[in-house]
Amino acid sequence: MTSHPPALDELDRKIIAALIANARTSFAEIGAEIGLSAPAVKRRVDRLKEAEVITGFTTMVSPGALGWGTEAYVEVYCDGAAPPRRLADVVRDYPEITAAMTVTGGADALLHIRATGIQHFEEVLERIRAEPFIRKTISVIVLSHLLAGSPEAAASPTSPTAPSRPYGETNRR
Repeated sequence: MTSHPPALDELDRKIIAALIANARTSFAEIGAEIGLSAPAVKRRVDRLKEAEVITGFTTMVSPGALGWGTEAYVEVYCDGAAPPRRLADVVRDYPEITAAMTVTGGADALLHIRATGIQHFEEVLERIRAEPFIRKTISVIVLSHLLAGSPEAAASPTSPTAPSRPYGETNRR
């Protein structure tokens, strides 16, 4: 990783914004929008990738379309001070965990979990609780999303008009 972030100019920011909006936008389309040639956009994207400003490109898939209709947040409490890398090693083994972070407050970590149903969620939770350094968990099952434009609402299997949300990553170009 670079020791300090590179200076981004306005064109870099416009390229990044275009790719965030749609990672499949061609360099020619981006160039036409911001006044650069496709090769110039590609050089800038390559530089941004090299500098680790752009770290990857994501394919958006609706979890509901894959049958992952149950959603929950789980607070994880560890014995002692479990290092974040140990928690990271554990959560990588669970495809059902779509996000994991260390947090302030009483819990050591917060997990966002997707499952095919309550039984599947319970099995995942039992496997997490079986980890030797996990002291306890507190779970909250999501019933509905209140903000229609939020990324989580986009993932709701009951939201017929919502766009999809990240589920996995793929390479672009």
